[in-house]
Order: sequence, then structure tokens, then C-alpha cells
Amino acid sequence: MLVLLAGIFVVHIATVIMLFVSTIANVWLASSTADASVGLWKNCTNGSCSDSLSYASEDALKTVQAFMILSIIFCVIALLVFVFQLFTMEKGNRFFLSGATTLVCWLCILVGVSIYTSRYANHDGTLYHHGYSYILAWICFCFSFIIGVLYLVLRKK
Repeated sequence: MLVLLAGIFVVHIATVIMLFVSTIANVWLASSTADASVGLWKNCTNGSCSDSLSYASEDALKTVQAFMILSIIFCVIALLVFVFQLFTMEKGNRFFLSGATTLVCWLCILVGVSIYTSRYANHDGTLYHHGYSYILAWICFCFSFIIGVLYLVLRKK
């Protein structure tokens, strides 16, 4: 049981770190032909970055930014709640609060990345492909769902 709790804790920390990297890094779309990348915050070309994201509509991009930031917040809160519950909860109880918070994080990632996918996935045809930030966001989506479900079914022994 202790090994399972430690494993879940490590995966949760990895998910938090990957969410930070995914949200902060500006490689949601990368160019196949030039040294260019596009993220949630900046448009980088040949080593210089600008704040103008010409490909994006403001409302949709701000929505994606907001949901990715919310997912980080809920993921960190879920980690803190898990540690708190681990030391204060009675034996035999389940980690419902940390599981529910992690599933809210999962939902925020789902909404943010889905909006980004529907709006910007086919940016300039074939000139761009998905960057590592976009892929990390989908990996965090999977990890947060698995962690959330595990928290809901896990009992403290």
C-alpha cells in the first residue's frame, strides 16, 4: 500500500511539473520548415519572440490560457489535499476530496486543450505540427484522469 501511495504521489508531482512546462513553454505548434514555434503566450521566430499571436482569436486563446492556469492550480491543490488527507484521515476512508479536485483539474485540461485543438490544430496547413507542449498537455490529461480515479477508489489502510 505504501508503494502504491508513493507511486501515485510521484506521478502526481510529475503531472504538476509537466503542466507547468506545457503551459509556460511556447511550443504548442512548431514549424516544419523554419525555426519558428507558437505557444499560448508568444510567437517565436528565429530566436526572437513577440507577444502578438496573429493566428489566434483573442477570446479563444484567453480561454485556453485560463483553463490551463486553472488546471495547474487544481493540480497543485489536489496534491496538497492528498498530503493533508494522508496524514490526517482515519484508516479505512477514501481520498474523495483529492480525487474530486484532480478530476476538476482533468476537466480543465480537457476543455483547454480541446479548444486549442479545435481552433488552432490546422494552423497554416502542413507548415506546422504539434509541439511538445501540446503533447505534454495531453499526457497530463491522461495522468490526471488516472490519478483522480485512483484517488477515488483508494482506501487508507
